[in-house]
Order: sequence, then structure tokens, then C-alpha cells
Amino acid sequence: MEVNADDFFKAAALDRPRVTNKVGSNVSLINVMQIAGLNILGISIARIDYAPLGQNPPHTHPRATEILTIQLGTLYVGFVTSNQENRFLSKVLNKGDVFVFPVGLIHFQFNPNPYKPAVAIAALSSQNPGAITIATAVFGSCTQWS
Repeated sequence: MEVNADDFFKAAALDRPRVTNKVGSNVSLINVMQIAGLNILGISIARIDYAPLGQNPPHTHPRATEILTIQLGTLYVGFVTSNQENRFLSKVLNKGDVFVFPVGLIHFQFNPNPYKPAVAIAALSSQNPGAITIATAVFGSCTQWS
């Protein structure tokens, strides 16, 4: 009885370009932390901006499958299947193309164009998909050794 429309809304401005980070990407995730109404619904969405030659480095979502739709530009994407096989599957995607990254698998996106940015929208099958960036998880955790 205390739920209102604002529990299901966010003025997210996902139509606006974002400033990218040092690896040339910016992920604007909208999950249960931003929209309370997503609780237990099993979905979230993200806008990903890529600078020329920018990347969303190898990472995994431990609680979600991701479906990516290219809105602008071109992306080279791929993922690695699980043990024992460990196959690398990749594809070059253009505007309007869709690619799926299965739950928990290491994947990446790279903008191969040195002159133009790229933009994608990702839908994820969890209201809180989580993200583990591989290099940060492996090498960032090494600070305890020094």
C-alpha cells in the first residue's frame, strides 16, 4: 500500500554520453540500488560508453546473463567458456547487433575504431548482477603480498 510510481522510476539520462575512464569506457548501471522497484524482479540495465579504442576489460557477472545491443559504432566482443573446454568465442558487432554473455563467464568489449566512440545498452538477468573485473581481482588483491 505504500508503494508509489517513484519506486519504479529513475531519471537516468541514459540517452546522454558519459565521460570514459582510463581504459576508455564508462558503465552506467541501473540496478536495485537506484530503482527500489527492481527488488526481486531479476533485471537491470546499463549504458556503456566506449572512447575510440576504449574497452570494457575482461570481467564477469556472477549473478547474471548479459544481453548487449549496439547503439552506436562497432565493438569487438568475446567470452571464454568454462573449464575444461575454455573456448574463446568472439564477434565484431555493428549498430543494431545483439550478443549474449552467459552468466558467470569472463567477457569483454573493445571499440576497434581509433576515431569514433561506441555505445551499447546491456540488459542483465539480475536486479544486482555484480561485476568482477579480472585484472583488479587478481592483481589488485596482491597488495597484501607487498
